[in-house]
Amino acid sequence: MTERNVTTFTKEMRISSRKEHRISDDFINAKLAFAMHNNDVWSEGLLVFYEVFKFLENHLSYDILPKEFRRTEAFEQDLSYFLGPHWQENYQPRKEVQNYLDHLVKITNTNSTLLVAYVYHMYLGLLSGGQILQKKRKLVQKIFPKPDDEVNAPGCAVTTYDVAIGDLKTQLKEIIDNLAKNWDENTKQAILEEGKKVFQLNNELVRSIKTNKETYKLLGYFLLFILTILFFYVMWNL
Repeated sequence: MTERNVTTFTKEMRISSRKEHRISDDFINAKLAFAMHNNDVWSEGLLVFYEVFKFLENHLSYDILPKEFRRTEAFEQDLSYFLGPHWQENYQPRKEVQNYLDHLVKITNTNSTLLVAYVYHMYLGLLSGGQILQKKRKLVQKIFPKPDDEVNAPGCAVTTYDVAIGDLKTQLKEIIDNLAKNWDENTKQAILEEGKKVFQLNNELVRSIKTNKETYKLLGYFLLFILTILFFYVMWNL
């Protein structure tokens, strides 16, 4: 058991999983870079995480996960936009998603408090990295627009909130820190360890997302565009 020298439990959650978080971020950013201009890749990313958020929202009270954080309906709205209104008719979660859900069921039945690790990392991830990915996606679509692209096109419900993002982050941390006041050291340590598992499972989901040759070509065009801008910037400042 480690000696605590941080002010809040959520800060310790962030610190204890820093290595796994960094590795996962690098992996996700590399893989989902292909989603910047490809709706198929983006929608597949939504699809693999949809079940995880739905599970958490079906198994946690509003005291732990208030209404303003819940994303199930937003996921379904975006997936209906990208995949069509009947996307759920023949939908079956892929193996990686089912493995994730099986793990969530297991910890729910043995120690449901561990679900807090998923609440913290998944929802803060959506409020942080999810926002960045969506902004990058809009930027790339402006640079390389498709005929039907719009600045405020549908398909952004998951990353759109009625409450300020900063306020939501603060609220979520306060909820977990208040809960942590009633946990013993063994429970806190178990949650910290489960936090590392969150990123391992997320990586498996992202690894299952398929890319294609068209996406590689678009990414190449984008990188060429960036390099061209950098070249002229350097030449101009010589």
